[in-house]
Amino acid sequence: MSEESKQSINWLVIVVFAIFHLGALAAFFMFTWQALIAAVVLYWIAGSLGIGMGYHRLLTHRGYKTPKAVEYFLSVCGTLALEGGPANWVVTHRIHHRYSDRDGDPHSPRDGGWWSHMGWILVGRAQEHPESVLWRYAPDLMRDRFQMQLNQLYVWPVALLGLGLYGLGGWPFVTWGLCLRVVLGLHATWLVNSATHMWGSRRFATRDDSRNNWWVAWLTFGEGWHNNHHAHPVSARHGLAWYEIDMNWWGIRTLQWLGLAEGVRQVRLKDSIPPTANLVETQENLLAEAP
Repeated sequence: MSEESKQSINWLVIVVFAIFHLGALAAFFMFTWQALIAAVVLYWIAGSLGIGMGYHRLLTHRGYKTPKAVEYFLSVCGTLALEGGPANWVVTHRIHHRYSDRDGDPHSPRDGGWWSHMGWILVGRAQEHPESVLWRYAPDLMRDRFQMQLNQLYVWPVALLGLGLYGLGGWPFVTWGLCLRVVLGLHATWLVNSATHMWGSRRFATRDDSRNNWWVAWLTFGEGWHNNHHAHPVSARHGLAWYEIDMNWWGIRTLQWLGLAEGVRQVRLKDSIPPTANLVETQENLLAEAP
């Protein structure tokens, strides 16, 4: 189990999450079609552009390259999910891949389903890492002044968005476009940590418990094809079969078509790996190439 499990409860995180969950419940008493549309659009911006395409496939695994302006835009979109700053998010996920379902994994279901879903983030400083850890796991981001400033100020885009939503449509827009949308996005991401390491199918014999889960993939724009991802972590494409819907991959391909993405790393269904493949070494070699 991760060392964070031995630390004290983080009451600030619990209070913030409680407020957002209460706001999500209040949304059902403030329904408007305009608020619903705002929530759906923002769910895509934060979850697909921000977390899936930005934080995960671009920043964490460097599965493709973009101009800095595009990278920074996707990173700002990621802050709207309220999952932490880009550097801390990246470090947490890189640690997860290094120790997946072993001692040191921040959120393995082997330590309990509840723990892997959200218990891990409610104790200690689970999503905030000391500078030494940041330099070890994310030297590429540590050398980027914009990313490090965004990592410290990531709550401001969310706060400004809340003010903007209130100005546009009052409390219905806030409860739907901010509270309910953030809560659904958080749980969708957490399901990748929990559900896709417990339920689903395994195409590749990876060293962890990762699985492909179609309903998590639908909720996360393609992140639920998790066994595919753990087998080929640097691939920008996660849905390998025609029926594995991967909207984040479609988004990356759109950027490529527009001339805004290059060096796109893609694995095809015919590719496979031996059970003892050194996936950590593959990722670390890629980081050595990062700017």
